[in-house]
Amino acid sequence: MVKERFFLELEPADASLKDCPHVVIVGGGFAGLKAAHVLARQPVRVTLIDKRNFNLFQPLLYQVATGLVSEADVASPLRQMVGQAPNVQVLLGEVVDLDPVAQEVVFNDRRYRYDHLILAAGSGSTYFGHEEWRPLAPPMKILEHADEIRRRLLEAMEEAEQTPDPERRRLLQSVVVIGGGPSGCELAGSVIALMGHAIARDFRQLDPADTRVTLVDPGDRLLRAMHPSLSSKAGDYLRSVGVELLLGGRVQKIEADRVVVGTAAGEQTLEAATICWTAGVRASHLGRLLAERCGCPVDRGGRVVVEPDFSVPGHPQIRVVGDLCSYSHTADGKPLPGMAGPAVQMGGWVARDLLAISRGSRKAPFQWLDLGSMAVLGPFNAVADLRGLRVSGPIGWLLWGLAHLAFMPDSENRLTLLTKWLWQIATRERASLLITGRANQHLQVEVGLERREAQGKASNAAESSPEPAG
Repeated sequence: MVKERFFLELEPADASLKDCPHVVIVGGGFAGLKAAHVLARQPVRVTLIDKRNFNLFQPLLYQVATGLVSEADVASPLRQMVGQAPNVQVLLGEVVDLDPVAQEVVFNDRRYRYDHLILAAGSGSTYFGHEEWRPLAPPMKILEHADEIRRRLLEAMEEAEQTPDPERRRLLQSVVVIGGGPSGCELAGSVIALMGHAIARDFRQLDPADTRVTLVDPGDRLLRAMHPSLSSKAGDYLRSVGVELLLGGRVQKIEADRVVVGTAAGEQTLEAATICWTAGVRASHLGRLLAERCGCPVDRGGRVVVEPDFSVPGHPQIRVVGDLCSYSHTADGKPLPGMAGPAVQMGGWVARDLLAISRGSRKAPFQWLDLGSMAVLGPFNAVADLRGLRVSGPIGWLLWGLAHLAFMPDSENRLTLLTKWLWQIATRERASLLITGRANQHLQVEVGLERREAQGKASNAAESSPEPAG
């Protein structure tokens, strides 16, 4: 007999799970998904809640933005990844509140109780107090952002193909990328490769020499988290392929088709039809909400300062992992970086610690294995700093590819990515140069309680405004 299935059943169908500890995981990113994998088919009841029904492999979003791969190549449905385990339930929704005393989270207008809560809500982009720049310079954190960047790049080239004015064509073939970290370097390198090759092969009226990609960063070198020698090699490579570097430049203003940058020599105006933002990261608003509800500390970026076991001070049943947590219990006292490697290790350790607690013991203290960092710059070129082993060029690119395939959580996506990468190497053709969606669609997609925060600001503004004279 086929087992009866229930739609949106919030109690376990399997009677054996009724008395098991209930672990609620908020967020299906690297940390949350790893925790769910460890807890799958264990004597605990697991509920994974996410506002999206898929896990997104963020490190490859720049490849979606530049047409190397499609959305489905970097995203995998959560139900297919962990939802088949009999003790795991996947629910679609955004947690908008929580009650640490009652041990409940609030989502989809219902309250849901937990015995253990793992918050892995990730991070979004910050414009350092200039949210008015967001429509003009989309970030690169979710699929809609990558789609929007690709749409703007391709539409600019399509318009340039039909534009008789040479000045207008040069503007349309110009791109500014703000932020010289791994995401900014990867995006700039991929954009120059896309535009140079596509213009030379697919567009009849455009001159590749008119393509201009400028990478802006306030520091004195790119990839400041890496060794200076790798920063130098990254800068040399990007310059060699045509990317202009504006280091020591702080963005003062962003307007339609122009960016004003302040430098030691004075203000400089960059004109470009496409502007991309990779400069700032902020933790999910869920961190500040948690601080309001239980008084836990947060750092300047809104990340929750946690105990050595990732718990919130005074609330051992709440653990915070991934980009949402500030974990400084390291050998050098520096917080763990917001990257995939630390997030996976955090999620796995917390899940194993919860299993140990259910057996009456505890895991050994968390120890982070630093696997290093890397960034791809272009075809057959990447830089990698692997615990002191510093490589660049084709060897760095090979290590980068192997590492990303290893971290990719879905086997099917691993295979499709490898196939498309090999095809691109052999033919230089990109798999997904499609203009889809509608203009500025990313503006209607809230990330991490943005709607709640915006409503609160609007309400405060209405209360503070003077009443009209009667």
